[in-house]
Amino acid sequence: MKIDTQDFRIRPGKQVKLSRLPTRVHPLYKSPKDYHAILEEHVAALSEQQQMLYASGRNALLLIFQGMDAAGKDGAIRHVMSGINPQGCEVFSFKQPSAEELSHDFLWRTNRHLPERGRIGIFNRSYYEEVLVVRVHPECLKKEGLLGDSGDPAKEIKPRKLEEIFTSRYRSIVDLEHHLHRNGVRILKFFLHLSKEEQRQRFLARIDDPAKNWKFSMADIHERKFWDQYTQAFEECLRATSTAHSPWYAVPADDKNNARLIISAIVLDALKSLKLGYPKTTPERHNELLAIRRELNG
Repeated sequence: MKIDTQDFRIRPGKQVKLSRLPTRVHPLYKSPKDYHAILEEHVAALSEQQQMLYASGRNALLLIFQGMDAAGKDGAIRHVMSGINPQGCEVFSFKQPSAEELSHDFLWRTNRHLPERGRIGIFNRSYYEEVLVVRVHPECLKKEGLLGDSGDPAKEIKPRKLEEIFTSRYRSIVDLEHHLHRNGVRILKFFLHLSKEEQRQRFLARIDDPAKNWKFSMADIHERKFWDQYTQAFEECLRATSTAHSPWYAVPADDKNNARLIISAIVLDALKSLKLGYPKTTPERHNELLAIRRELNG
């Protein structure tokens, strides 16, 4: 089945209402065997494209994954990128910022890990946390030196000031991504769209399965209480930062297998659009190789 990746793309400037976007779509595979066959086909094609990306050294690819807890970010990265040469790919997971990171601007800690040309960089969470988690918990701004030291930090800043901060951050993000695009970095951003009920089921599975207990913490339950606030933060973020050159894709995530097929298809389409190829051998290089052959056969 052909996957139309444009079905999941967030159009620039369009209002986003997550309640109107599906968390589950009709399966893109007929059976588990069919799913594995399609994924293997995608992975093999991605591996070939990645080799040409590395060999040509003209572009880099940055993949950003965001979503609610238990949305399947880790699994998607692990399965979709399973055939990629580790030498040409790096994965970075961004948790709570350190004291050093908080002392810099909000883009600093992620900018240090941007992929060089020829490579694929993967951000499992990213600088977008600064307009998602921080928007839901504005008291975090105090640690960044953006709130006063007295009184209740959550009340020290007026709503209008908060809007100014996040509008400015959206602008900084869009400017950064435009700059990267102009310099050969292609950016794909995936919002794994999970329903609240599916998250509940996955949390229960993590509790019931001893092998998954380590994935679960009380902090997950605490953040679940802010579901509506996170939904609003994601809606505004997707609207403000999905652009023609750095699009967001809202990937239905209740079916993990479907989500992985959609993501792999989107990445594959993006790499193919670069029209990659192996560097052509010049006449000088050809003569050099012939000289090396003669020496080896000598």
